[in-house]
Amino acid sequence: MQTLFSKLMVIASATLAALLLITNTSQAQTPLRKAIDSDYPYLQALYTHFHENPELSFEEVQTAKRLAAELQSVGFDVTTGIGRTGIVAVMRNGSGPTLMIRTDMDALPVKEQTGKAYASTAIGQNWKGIKNLPVMHACGHDIHMTSLVGVARRMAALKDQWSGTLVLIGQPAEELGLGARAMLDDGLFSRFPKPDFNLAFHDNANMPAGTIGYTSGYALANVDSVDIEVRGVGGHGAYPHTTKDPIVLASYIVTALQTLVAREIDPQKPAVVTVGSFHAGTKHNIISDHAHLQLTVRSYSDGVRKKLLDGIRRIAKHQALAFGIPEDRLPVVEVEQDYTPSTYNNPALVKRVIHAIKEEVGSDNVIETPPVMGGEDFAQYGRTDDKIPGFLFWAGAVNPAVYAAAKKNGQTLPSLHSPFFAPDPERTITTAVDAMSAAALDLLGKTDG
Repeated sequence: MQTLFSKLMVIASATLAALLLITNTSQAQTPLRKAIDSDYPYLQALYTHFHENPELSFEEVQTAKRLAAELQSVGFDVTTGIGRTGIVAVMRNGSGPTLMIRTDMDALPVKEQTGKAYASTAIGQNWKGIKNLPVMHACGHDIHMTSLVGVARRMAALKDQWSGTLVLIGQPAEELGLGARAMLDDGLFSRFPKPDFNLAFHDNANMPAGTIGYTSGYALANVDSVDIEVRGVGGHGAYPHTTKDPIVLASYIVTALQTLVAREIDPQKPAVVTVGSFHAGTKHNIISDHAHLQLTVRSYSDGVRKKLLDGIRRIAKHQALAFGIPEDRLPVVEVEQDYTPSTYNNPALVKRVIHAIKEEVGSDNVIETPPVMGGEDFAQYGRTDDKIPGFLFWAGAVNPAVYAAAKKNGQTLPSLHSPFFAPDPERTITTAVDAMSAAALDLLGKTDG
């Protein structure tokens, strides 16, 4: 009988073989795909513009202006300034359901090192006023915006094939995890048509361009940021008995935190507690009076999230009590209120949309992928009282030849947020536009009679 490890290795090998096969699979030239390919020169110029002119979170003023103009030019009613710099574009086309498709617009404070002719040299400031930051679309939001425009152009040209209301939004500040909430708080679902379905896609730095990936159910994680201020009693390093050493206490807290996932969470329920930062002290012979820990905490279910956060508070407090820390010097645990909730892809919606995508791009180019512990604030749109079903899928972004060579040689591909991340724009954009347009036409398709 195979061990679980052996089974997983077989699955992984089969998945890799399938992906390598996909890199050599050409897509069927449907009428929709032919139109998208014909439109690509326009989209390529737009992609280059977005890539060369990135803006940071909540600073997407010119980006939003250009995106709004593109959507308005094909017949959408556009409103700007939603959630600070967000845009909402609406096209009403008779009776029927309402579909919302989201793109994010912000870039990252990263200095581009791809060597591309259109590489970003932009310098900008962040929303807190810090200036002279290098700026790059290192997460592919330029791909996302260009693809949204591609979908808008196709849906405007094919109005005789669908009926209902299409809402396209340009969301700010996804990288901060704040943009979706800002748009919702500014009346996204009350001032504009409330959707029956929400869709989005994200480019993927570990899949070949020309492929689509999907996950049914939980796809991305709850993401919490936690700060622990560990307080002690400082003094001279030669006389530790006169102090309460916060560095030793913080070290015990870090070690004890590892038991949360290992011994308190069901092994079948994913969870992550990572201490990413530990700062304390200023000199060899001084015992500090405080230490500071920064954690990222990730989960899928709200129940597991609560158990992790409660456990962090409990461990910090009782480790301090065990060290004899007085009540007025116990650790202070702060959880950022603006967390990113887990993304749950509605299974019924996934089944319907993936069927339409497979019909359009070919089943061989669509693969089911495991969930990941990254975060995406697209989840916020399904967390309102309306519980609107949503689905975020992946679009492979790596040149197929580069992907195949990397896998063959055991090389690691540049990840999202890397200064070296350089997607294959044509294959990524045309496939994303094809898949999303097929999904939209299916969800808004005219019914007989």
